[in-house]
Amino acid sequence: MKMRKKSDLPAKTCVRCGRPFAWRKKWEKVWDEVKYCSDRCRENKSLAPREKA
Repeated sequence: MKMRKKSDLPAKTCVRCGRPFAWRKKWEKVWDEVKYCSDRCRENKSLAPREKA
C-alpha cells in the first residue's frame, strides 16, 4: 500500500462535539459506521451536541 498524506485521508464531523476527525487504520472496515471522534464522545452521545463558541 502506498503511503498517503494526512490531508488526503477522508474526514468526518463528530455528531457529538462537531469537531472534524480523520480516517484511522483501525476504522478501515467500519468507516461508514463511525460517528464519534473519541470514546468520550461516544459515551456521552445521549447529551445534546455542544454549541460552538
